Amino acid sequence: MRLFECQSCGNTLYFENTRCERCGHGLGFLPAAGILSAVEPEEEGLRALADGALYRACSNATLGTCNWLVPIEEDGRFCRCCRHNRRAPNLDDPKVMKMWRTIEFSQHRLFVTLLRLNLPLPTREEDPEAGLVFDVLADPKDPKAPRVLTGHDKGLITFNLAEGDDAERERRRVSMGEPYRTMLGHMRHEIAHFFWDRLVRDAGQGEVLYACRQVFGDPSVDYAAALKTHYESGPPDNWQEHYVSAYATSHPWEDFAETTAHYLHMVDTLETAFAYGMRLRPNVGDSTDMATRIDFDPHEEADFDRIIHAWLPLTFAMNSLNRSMGLSDLYPFLLSQPVIEKLRFIHGLLHPAASLPEAESEAA
Repeated sequence: MRLFECQSCGNTLYFENTRCERCGHGLGFLPAAGILSAVEPEEEGLRALADGALYRACSNATLGTCNWLVPIEEDGRFCRCCRHNRRAPNLDDPKVMKMWRTIEFSQHRLFVTLLRLNLPLPTREEDPEAGLVFDVLADPKDPKAPRVLTGHDKGLITFNLAEGDDAERERRRVSMGEPYRTMLGHMRHEIAHFFWDRLVRDAGQGEVLYACRQVFGDPSVDYAAALKTHYESGPPDNWQEHYVSAYATSHPWEDFAETTAHYLHMVDTLETAFAYGMRLRPNVGDSTDMATRIDFDPHEEADFDRIIHAWLPLTFAMNSLNRSMGLSDLYPFLLSQPVIEKLRFIHGLLHPAASLPEAESEAA
């Protein structure tokens, strides 16, 4: 995430801020420009100081879940992120509202990256069969009734409301033996399934699907049977040599989703490091492999080698800082060379300035 400042007083702002604490100006995010802008109310709407244009607030601003603005000339009540929401839980309960806000904040952060990468985000109005839409549902009160499962199906992404509760999400992380589990991580994983449909399965004459199969394996493997085997037997002992996570071993679809989510982690984190002008020069021996200058915007960088060569030293530094605070590693992953090549494929698929690595011919 880039850094923001108030156009009225120069105060540094967080992405989620709705009011500048220094000068009192209201704030709104302009998705087309990727800027958080101070605004001034006028009779016709909100005047953004960033570009001088008129906007109105997204309807979800009244719920405290959205600070995005809608151009005054556009139809519709919702912003470019919230227009994809379909179902929400009962928001009269303050506890439910708190969990839903956590989920919505993560969704808005996700969409900033997706918009920067210029990825296709059709709504259900634009694509009634498979447009992107979100349901956030609570488990039924009847303990015998089926639980809500987080997942993706033909453009519909469903999230269990309980994932918006920090304590419950941590309990699930520990019980499932996962080193990392966040709401934003869930968002990035599930949107990856949506992009597999749009950018791989439905792409052209099948060249992308064939290239993806070379990297991640045959997606026609029985999905239900593969998951059943994974949950019963666990990942293979040497899974870290070829996969970014244990869950990625369960099926090629999940390998693609886990790797794509990881790529989105990298892009967003490197953008933040770039915004802070980060440079690493470890004061130990011959540390050239751990030195880097993050002086590029990953959304605009076509060369994946530059991204990965900045990413590895940055994560080592982040883990070292966390350990100094007595915390577990912020980045609990090991990237083997096969995993790096998978990330390179995702970079070529998602990045507007990159291209897919050349695949071997089918005959070969």
